[in-house]
Amino acid sequence: MKPSPRWAAAAAVCAAALLAPLLLSETQLPVYIVLVLAACVVTGLSMLMGYAGQVSLGQAAFFMIGGYTAALIALEELPTWLGLAASPLVAAVLAAVIGVPLLRLRGHQLAFATLAVQLILLNLVGQQEWTGGDIGLQGVPRLAIGGYEFADDVAYAYLALAVLGLTVLITRNIVKSRPGRGLRALATSEVAAESSGVPVAGYKLAVFSLSAGFAGLAGGVYAFYFGYVAPSSFPVLLSFEYVVMVVVGGAGTIYGALVGATAVTLLLQLLNNIGTMEGMPAAAPTVLSYAVYGVLLVLVVLFMPRGLVPTAAAWWERRRSARPRGDDPASDGAERPAPAPASV
Repeated sequence: MKPSPRWAAAAAVCAAALLAPLLLSETQLPVYIVLVLAACVVTGLSMLMGYAGQVSLGQAAFFMIGGYTAALIALEELPTWLGLAASPLVAAVLAAVIGVPLLRLRGHQLAFATLAVQLILLNLVGQQEWTGGDIGLQGVPRLAIGGYEFADDVAYAYLALAVLGLTVLITRNIVKSRPGRGLRALATSEVAAESSGVPVAGYKLAVFSLSAGFAGLAGGVYAFYFGYVAPSSFPVLLSFEYVVMVVVGGAGTIYGALVGATAVTLLLQLLNNIGTMEGMPAAAPTVLSYAVYGVLLVLVVLFMPRGLVPTAAAWWERRRSARPRGDDPASDGAERPAPAPASV
């Protein structure tokens, strides 16, 4: 029995991801690690936007909370693994606290409210002495777990991959569960979902907190890898970047989060290289980034409103259904049920 194209593609992607840290150069590995950490954040945000139907423009705030939590605990000479473990918990608890009033809002009101949360947190962190103010926290020690110290880029690349694997596994299990079906109903219509017995408020708060936890965990790895955190490390533009990744890849799909994070990160890195070339103005990288966000969103909304992955999946299903039975290499003449649409 031949493996399905979906599983073959997933196996190829996993193999490439595992081999990449061994093949990339010293200058390419930091970009790879940032890409994988972005995919962790975007996986949670994709679930929040695609299943719970909520838009957050402040996801980088929880990324920041995770980074500062890990850095503060490590700098107090406590076990560094404790800082990494606490980073998603603190981010999730904070999201649960602020989510109770925020999630009463809907649509653009909720989006602007989450953006305001990030601006407030950035301002508070930048003014506190115990957070290092605008300078931030420097000299964060390397992460050590069970006597093993993550001392080089390759080790952190595999740590980031392990974190991404954990977020994908948790998300996939939720999506395939009964609450996942309730979330899909919620995204379609909150009124219909509530009338069907779905605890709408509880589900929205749970997904909001879980997505914040994913971002906080990624932020903890970020703090240990770079060895410092500062307000400038978590700008508002970063939250817009995560939303663009979700929209480009496809909200509500795990593969879409991975594809969107990869495509946008690589494109921004290319633009950053162009913007920092000799003769370019200092603001060129930022201007190019904003321009790309605008162009990407317009193109995706016009031509692929569901995102890259759902559009490609729909095209593949149409192609398979249009193919004559005799041309299908997997066909043995027996009647087969139609394949179920992919939910991830």
